[in-house]
Amino acid sequence: MIHQEDVELDAAIRTGATRYAAPAELRARIVRALEQTEPSVRKSSRHVGVPFWQRWGLAGAAFAGGALLTLALGPMLALQEKDAQFSDELIASHVRSLMANHVSDVASSDQHTVKPWFTGKVDFSPPVQDLAQSGFPLLGGRLDYINHRPVAALVYGRKQHIINLYVWPDGEKTQSPDTARSRQGFNMVGWTESGLRFWAISDLGADELQSFAKLLHGGDREAGKPQ
Repeated sequence: MIHQEDVELDAAIRTGATRYAAPAELRARIVRALEQTEPSVRKSSRHVGVPFWQRWGLAGAAFAGGALLTLALGPMLALQEKDAQFSDELIASHVRSLMANHVSDVASSDQHTVKPWFTGKVDFSPPVQDLAQSGFPLLGGRLDYINHRPVAALVYGRKQHIINLYVWPDGEKTQSPDTARSRQGFNMVGWTESGLRFWAISDLGADELQSFAKLLHGGDREAGKPQ
């Protein structure tokens, strides 16, 4: 049986809780105090001498903070995972071409032979440059499959090293700055130019691969000359 006193007490609590909600300033003071307290003391203070409503307030704040942190970091972590998977795909293709002795479908140092070979095999015209005078001779090209689509793989040399340059269409019309990565002992440089996406990968040193990339998109024409 519900007594009249219980009803009145419940109504008073509801009214008071609504009218006298804990201010944000109080929460800020509590957070600052907790930050200045030793971990062992902080842990015990959560349960000793702290009013019930404050403990619930702190728990709610911690939960909300964790939720906000998850929302903030979630997209970034997903992007990092996607980038890692893409880098692994490039590495796998590069290594596979070396292990299977299938570096080129068309082996030629003549850009006028390599470029026409891709006609009808891909739905774009990859730019092919001969960089032999700068120390990066063209060795040929092949058809490959990266990022869920057929791509042109242009093959260059640097001393005893092989560079695979992957090219495919991209929606971006403006040139993007170089993106450099290192993974599993390989260096990678990517950029966007003239509606095309480029990714170069090799076991070359990072500086030499950057020089190669600059030569391809109008950078320092002296950077890739043999040492």
